[in-house]
Amino acid sequence: MMKRRILIFLIVAAALSGGGWLLYSRIFAEESSTPVFYGNVDIREVALGFRVGGRVAKMEVEEGDSVKAGQRIAELDKRPFLDDLALQTAYIAQQKANLAKLEAGSRPEEIERVKADVAARKAALENARGVFKRQQQLAKRDFASQQAFDNAAAQLRNAEAQLKSAEATLKLALAGPRTEDIAAARAALEAAQARNQIAETAAADTELSVPADGIILTRAVESGAIVSSGMTVYTLSLQEPVRVRAYVGEPQLGLIHPGARVELFTDTRPGKPYEGQVGFVSPVAEFTPKSVETPELRADLVYRFRITVKDPDNALRQGMPVTVRLMEAGPSVASKD
Repeated sequence: MMKRRILIFLIVAAALSGGGWLLYSRIFAEESSTPVFYGNVDIREVALGFRVGGRVAKMEVEEGDSVKAGQRIAELDKRPFLDDLALQTAYIAQQKANLAKLEAGSRPEEIERVKADVAARKAALENARGVFKRQQQLAKRDFASQQAFDNAAAQLRNAEAQLKSAEATLKLALAGPRTEDIAAARAALEAAQARNQIAETAAADTELSVPADGIILTRAVESGAIVSSGMTVYTLSLQEPVRVRAYVGEPQLGLIHPGARVELFTDTRPGKPYEGQVGFVSPVAEFTPKSVETPELRADLVYRFRITVKDPDNALRQGMPVTVRLMEAGPSVASKD
């Protein structure tokens, strides 16, 4: 009975001092058969920034504001991005018209014009042949000069060449554009559409939205600032899920397993523990972090494990030191020699 009173007195006295809860937790750990571990609430922050660079037009929230997933919190000047989008849209229209022209082939009027040109070339060829024959007969009788005969021969060859060219043009007009030209035009249209999609994405990226519920920790820039792609504009503290990072020494490693239920004690509410569940146990040993206070030497190897807190409240802040007590015992572990 006397020992129990002394224990209660020590707990009350320690609670009135600056390190009250630390002493309480150590006494609690020594007197209780339930293992106690130490850790901190995980610091889970996200650096938010634009995927494109530009001039900041709006900064819509302040430090300490609570924000919801999908909420817009900042915006860049859209004008340069909208101008580029309009340019890409016009280029798509141009490429569509070019492809449609090739796919439609030659117009009937164009074909008729080429046919008329072929007929004219044929008539010119017949005329050139007549002139050549007359000059040939005159040359045999020495009634025409050699120069006149040579000129008639040249005109005949020229008329034949022009007729061949006109017939080839007519053949192309009747056949229509080549398959390769149509494929090239179609590829150019697809490239224009891809550039338009890039422009649309860039225009959408001028708005910065929150990926998850949280609290704004820092506001790094102000309206009017020129920011580059990826530059931090806000820092967001994630609210859910709340996790605790704790450590267990090798002798007690067998007590910790995924699914184990635990109680979490903080200095702000030592008499009202939170409930949590172990979700992960690291397979790799590491040295105890300096930020964690344990009764063991810091050089001892420990294993990190993570706890998901059930029903957390605003009193559980990131980085806060936490004392962890198992609510159910794991398999027994032999003592280390």
